[in-house]
Amino acid sequence: MNRVVITGMGIWSCLGQTLDDVRESLFQGKSGIIFSQERKDAGFRSALCADVPKPDLKPFIPRNMRQFMPEEAQYAYMATKDALEAAKIDQDFLDSHEVGIIYGNDSVAEATMHALDKFREFGDTSACGSGAIFQSMNSTVTMNLACLFRLRGINLTSSAACASSSLAIGNAYLLIKNGLSDCIIAGGAQEANMYCVASFDGIQAFSTREDEPTKASRPFDKDRDGLVPGGGAATVIVESYEHAVKRGAPILAEIVGWGFSGNGDHISTPNVAGPARSLELALRNGGIDPRQIGYINAHATSTHAGDGREAMAIAQTFGDYRVPVTSTKSQTGHEMWAAGAAECIYSMLMMKNDFIAGNINFSEPDEETQCINVVPETIQTHFDMFLSNSFGFGGTNSTLIIKNL
Repeated sequence: MNRVVITGMGIWSCLGQTLDDVRESLFQGKSGIIFSQERKDAGFRSALCADVPKPDLKPFIPRNMRQFMPEEAQYAYMATKDALEAAKIDQDFLDSHEVGIIYGNDSVAEATMHALDKFREFGDTSACGSGAIFQSMNSTVTMNLACLFRLRGINLTSSAACASSSLAIGNAYLLIKNGLSDCIIAGGAQEANMYCVASFDGIQAFSTREDEPTKASRPFDKDRDGLVPGGGAATVIVESYEHAVKRGAPILAEIVGWGFSGNGDHISTPNVAGPARSLELALRNGGIDPRQIGYINAHATSTHAGDGREAMAIAQTFGDYRVPVTSTKSQTGHEMWAAGAAECIYSMLMMKNDFIAGNINFSEPDEETQCINVVPETIQTHFDMFLSNSFGFGGTNSTLIIKNL
């Protein structure tokens, strides 16, 4: 079995679009949440969202290729370009090696809506436009990036709700560990427009703390009243240790454990058993003692049921060990399909820089969340291994364990 390492990272986030900016935002407890008048005017119950800037792809991609790229593919391109550069992988290397891509994405709402609106308006399918089909497929990110970077390895979209990008990294880890690939681009992307989350707003999933946008996302806090939608993209370059050493790559960390499970229960309401099994399998599969984990980046989205069940799953798994826990969604909102990959990068930035970003807006736990050690403010501390949870609708769970190198 091969050792599996991470050699590059790139991100497009409401906390920043460079690793340095994101690291500083995490350390300072900056929130990327804003009030959107556009959403309120459109009829949203909650006008809160993450502030994710649109990238300018004109310097990098010709117009005839940009027409195939919806919003999330644009974020993913920028994150992947930076990750490849950080890993010291150029186009010559990609052209001469079989590098793959596994990327998380589970919807393309805006592009699909616009294409079908044109069809209905003109009564003619050609009005959809020649790029519509490539923009509206769930696999739009992997198909675009594989063509833009001329990738010849595995080309696969991970579509598993809010566990999508964590499962993408996990599957990349599994393929490389078993010798089926040497290098894979892994990550996830989420569109940030209002159309992709209108149905979430319709089921009252969002916080309505509109008078204090930066205080709206409150994972584990007793006064939490719903999540805040986010977006963006995050990419990690995953390689076998031997492959990375051979090419002189900068080795950042090692993926040492992966666990996954299904709840086999309600489509939207989580339970404790499913997440607990994901945590336990990650530890068991990696041969990791729970006390080796120095930090947990929780999935916790600021919903009552989700945060409470996860807290109980962590407590059940870690027993009397009060491992430090935060959810970076307190700063970013829920980045959905991108969340797992983004939170791995946030956690790696903390691990490489000796701090744990505080779970902002956490004032007091409730009877379910009091069983874990939530860190409310940034602390400077050293840790060499973290665990990252990602759970999604349909009861899909993924847990990654990453070690400092």
